[in-house]
Amino acid sequence: MSETPLKVSLEREGQLLCLTLARPKANIVDAAMIASLRTALTEYLPQPKLRAVLLAAEGPHFSFGASVDEHMPELCAGMLKSLHALVLQLVASPVPVLVAVKGQCLGGGLEVVLSGNLIFAAPGAMLGQPEIKLGIYAPAASCLLPERIGQAQAEDILFSGRSLTAEEALRIGLLTAVAEDPDQAALAYFDQYLAPLSASAIRFAVRAARTDLVKRIAARIADVEKLYLEELMATHDAVEGLTSFVAKRPAVWQDR
Repeated sequence: MSETPLKVSLEREGQLLCLTLARPKANIVDAAMIASLRTALTEYLPQPKLRAVLLAAEGPHFSFGASVDEHMPELCAGMLKSLHALVLQLVASPVPVLVAVKGQCLGGGLEVVLSGNLIFAAPGAMLGQPEIKLGIYAPAASCLLPERIGQAQAEDILFSGRSLTAEEALRIGLLTAVAEDPDQAALAYFDQYLAPLSASAIRFAVRAARTDLVKRIAARIADVEKLYLEELMATHDAVEGLTSFVAKRPAVWQDR
């Protein structure tokens, strides 16, 4: 496993912060990845020349999701709180966050993606929140998806655990565009639309567009995190779903 889970670089003369998940093929969003992302955002977002962030991933897949081991009862509180702090940091980013997705983008990986602004995906990408299949739910996605695609379509994804093709995700408004090379599509968007603008004006535009959203997501995440930690994780089936996944055996639900 790579010692550095995240590659960080400033491009376009310091106007674009590139954050690349660098633990292919899974690019698991574990404690180390979350800490690296939070550190980079804290360091670079305040730079006045910065006009956008590009979030991408090495390898054939964006991310298989969060670490299931870190979801176990003894670790889940710390994992959930750190992931949600990252989600809120991205939602409240003072500059647009462009995301490039290839391959599988699941679970906690999709929650990170949903925290950004504009999402570009490759034709073969698959996006989903499969947590329900493990007897749990996706707290951040439960807050973010209704904001992006409406309540009914969000519930379909959250309740079924199914993955969407890039084309379906584009049709329902989850994606900005489908492109053969989503990294280049995001860069082209930056070069054409954001690079010529005042960085100061961009920051005010982002604040104006997202002020209410940031407040809503922060309040809702606190509620669903409490529900997850205090009630869901006290159920038999939540622990059984996670344990069976780690043990690579079918779950035996007791519906409690």
